[in-house]
Amino acid sequence: MRRGVISRLILPSGVDASATPALVGRGLRGFCDGFLAVLLPAYLLALGLGQLDVGLISSATLIGSAAATILVGILARRYPLRRMLIWAAGLMTATGIGFAGLSSLRALLVIAFVGTLNPGSGDVSLFLPLELARLAGSATGDARTAIFARYSLVGGLSAALGALAAAVPCWFAARAGVSTLAALRAMFGIYALAGVTLWPVYRRLPEPRMQDRPHGVPLGRPRRIVTRLALLFSVDAFAGGLVVNSLMSLWLMQRFGFSPGATGQFFFGAGLLSAGSQLVAVPLARKIGLLNTMVFTHIPASLCLIAAAFAPSLWLTLALLLVRSALSQMDVPTRTAYVMAVVSPPERPAAASFTAVPRSLAAALGPTLAGALLATGWTGAPLIACGLLKIAYDLTLLGVFRRVRPTNELGDIFRS
Repeated sequence: MRRGVISRLILPSGVDASATPALVGRGLRGFCDGFLAVLLPAYLLALGLGQLDVGLISSATLIGSAAATILVGILARRYPLRRMLIWAAGLMTATGIGFAGLSSLRALLVIAFVGTLNPGSGDVSLFLPLELARLAGSATGDARTAIFARYSLVGGLSAALGALAAAVPCWFAARAGVSTLAALRAMFGIYALAGVTLWPVYRRLPEPRMQDRPHGVPLGRPRRIVTRLALLFSVDAFAGGLVVNSLMSLWLMQRFGFSPGATGQFFFGAGLLSAGSQLVAVPLARKIGLLNTMVFTHIPASLCLIAAAFAPSLWLTLALLLVRSALSQMDVPTRTAYVMAVVSPPERPAAASFTAVPRSLAAALGPTLAGALLATGWTGAPLIACGLLKIAYDLTLLGVFRRVRPTNELGDIFRS
């Protein structure tokens, strides 16, 4: 496929133009995830639900994402990625309609489980393994790390803008004379419209060639190393589940009395820093290696998170959290490139699914636990536990994989 004007602007050199729809889709979904992660706790509290309910619904979204990702790993060998992404866009539309129209905890838990809602800053939905597999096939070598970084950059920037848009419901309610609850419901309507918009975007993806169609076992010889990576990633995900954006938003509202608008402004700044760090990750990984980039940017970020739990003032707390945001996401493109380097092209959907499922399941436990801790008044405990677990994960990852040099069938070698 020839590179058009838009493709030349958003794609790094050496990447096929077929990656463009995945980047556009990530941007649109990231914008929606950005404002809903901030507004979800405010919306649920406005419905009369409690803090523990916020955690339960956040957990239900992550458990459902894990189940959907398992299904993706099975069906990706039978159906084209394009068709499955179009199906996912339809599910996104249904999710927005369900949250906008229903109010009971039981109904919202069901929709959270089967839908595509994302309570955090990172992407944990069934879109992720499908889009990663598409991107991995559009580039090789260093260009693959670059396209994963661009993918994370687009997601981070769009999520930051979405967080800034979280102030819109309160602004609109005050000027239009409608209730805040009605304005919040309208934001879920926008989420549904975004799903409709994604249909033509994903239809632009090319049909797979016969030689690119999956064949053989889902994971062959790399199964052992992918299994170990998946288990370690699950520890990191459980820790991250303790401080997903919806719960961090709730924590800031409780501790400092933040409004949704002020919280959105904070997440806008944090999102910009996270997005900018994606560009730094590529040259840094080229210089010190993928594994070292993952570990030695993660540990300082975790220390900042722990310190924020003890910070005596608002401004020091926000400063520490912003420093964390500037460091904590550099491992995302490098981690993805590392996984994709150990498997062959037909195995990539299965590898992405196989590593994503334990992450989603482990992350699903965190929000409920964190919500319970917040409800009992232990406001700093989720931040401390998250930081300590992530440091343990980083040290273990370094110890287990420091001598591993994955090579895939395309001959790409990533030295760590």
